[in-house]
Amino acid sequence: MSGCELLKPWPLKIIIDNVLGGKALPWAGLSEYQPQTVLILASVGLVIIYLILGGITLLNNYTTIKIGQNMVNDMRRDIYGHLQRLSLAFHGRRQVGDLMYRVTADTYAIQSLTMNGVFPIATALVLLGGMFFVMLRIDWQLTLLSLAVCPALFGSIALMSKRITSAATLARQQESEVYSVVQRAMSAIRIIQAFTKEEEEHRKFMAASDLSLGASLRLYTLQTFYSGIVNVVMAIGTAFVVWVGAQHVMSGQITVGEIVIFTTYLASLYGPINTISQTWGLLQGAKVGVERVFEILDVERDLKDGNVVFPASGTRGEVTWENVSFYYAAEQPVLKDVNLHVKPGQKIAIVGPTGVGKSTLVSLIPRFYDARAGRVLIDGTDVREFELKSLRGQISMVLQPPLVFPISVRENIAYGRPQARIEEVIAAAKLARIHDSIDRLPQKYETVVGEQGATLSEGERQRITIARAILRDAPILILDEPTSSVDAETEAMIMEGLDQLTTGRTTFIIAHRLSTVRKADLIIVLRNGEIVEKGSFSELIAARSYFASLYTSQFGLDEPLSAAK
Repeated sequence: MSGCELLKPWPLKIIIDNVLGGKALPWAGLSEYQPQTVLILASVGLVIIYLILGGITLLNNYTTIKIGQNMVNDMRRDIYGHLQRLSLAFHGRRQVGDLMYRVTADTYAIQSLTMNGVFPIATALVLLGGMFFVMLRIDWQLTLLSLAVCPALFGSIALMSKRITSAATLARQQESEVYSVVQRAMSAIRIIQAFTKEEEEHRKFMAASDLSLGASLRLYTLQTFYSGIVNVVMAIGTAFVVWVGAQHVMSGQITVGEIVIFTTYLASLYGPINTISQTWGLLQGAKVGVERVFEILDVERDLKDGNVVFPASGTRGEVTWENVSFYYAAEQPVLKDVNLHVKPGQKIAIVGPTGVGKSTLVSLIPRFYDARAGRVLIDGTDVREFELKSLRGQISMVLQPPLVFPISVRENIAYGRPQARIEEVIAAAKLARIHDSIDRLPQKYETVVGEQGATLSEGERQRITIARAILRDAPILILDEPTSSVDAETEAMIMEGLDQLTTGRTTFIIAHRLSTVRKADLIIVLRNGEIVEKGSFSELIAARSYFASLYTSQFGLDEPLSAAK
């Protein structure tokens, strides 16, 4: 491309000097008596140069776009994979909308850096070198005069760079805030409509949108102002060069054709300089986007992967907490010095008021979080020593809230075992007491559910997640309020199915409905992050302590405790 750009003005020089000026072309064997031949050859040469340049430009654009897209794809792969490996503690501190913007929009910045930065600047530097060499041979004084504008151009870069960077950072932050507002509203649309908050949420969205567009307008204004400064500086430089060049032509130092080449090169010379300076303004915005991506990539994984793998037979299911403490914020401990030993195959119920750390306690088993102090052991080995994939492969979970993906019912149930046969999926659904409901759907198990399971009832979503855990068929089972979204009749059916599922498995049941914990081998009572009681249902009722008061408050103070036995 640079070679063709250097050749572009030469056919015009030949026409001016050797056709209009009558000067011979000794290197081509053509005399002054053959102007038509020279004119034809020069014109054909001009067309050929532009044809070659057009083809190379097409190839160049395709190549640079393809390279830029591959870089975007690689960056998206890295940040998306990294986000999936970061702990829930990290995700709890971040806005989902902001992370979405970084993955989808900020990653495009790397393409802008290559297409509008690295490649144009590299091309401009090559072209600049070639033109500088040719122009020096024509008139060194004009060449030096042409370059006199460079300090002013680079001074403009230094002057505007920080302002453009600051404006670009603010614009991207405000744009990501729009994503966050939309994500929060769409996730809570039922609540918004239930409390008639549509107008208020609309105002929040428009306020965020106005701020975002205002920040973008300020960025574009700065970039345009910067572009205007560059163009004025270049116009002044061009005017001086044309004026001095005309003097040199009139004095006979150079020919008319040479001044045409020089002024043509001058425009092309300022073109690369302009590209570098103009691109600098665009690069500041792209640089901010790339920095936002690397800000996430530079977050150290707080869950280091171990190297121990469970044997093919799986875990025995022995789980131990040794002096475990955990907190999200140092001043607000969630668990305090917890010690607990669970034998293989035991069914453990964990109860207590909201916010005492029940879910956190079992979340330490699959390493959604790591203990701040102490350790959690499976079969005598610290869970931090296991490979995360191997560790979580030993655990089936029913978590809150019940999450259903916008895919088919069959795919939802088989999410943890995608290779499962349809017969196994149906068996799991029957055990979770959801088969009859699925059978009434239009395409039965191939029916695609709505976003967040919107086409299903809360109880149906809950039972699908239970079927998912049943099909996973793992040695350790975690049930976080498995019947919280169903009625008493369905709860009784589900518990009957879960009795079959929990047989031979180490099972942890977090329950607010204390009626679901009667058959537990061991009930753990948490209060203020500590285990205050543990024992069987009958033992805790007989003790007439904290658990007994919870039970009676839930089922009525008039119920005799003896009846609960």
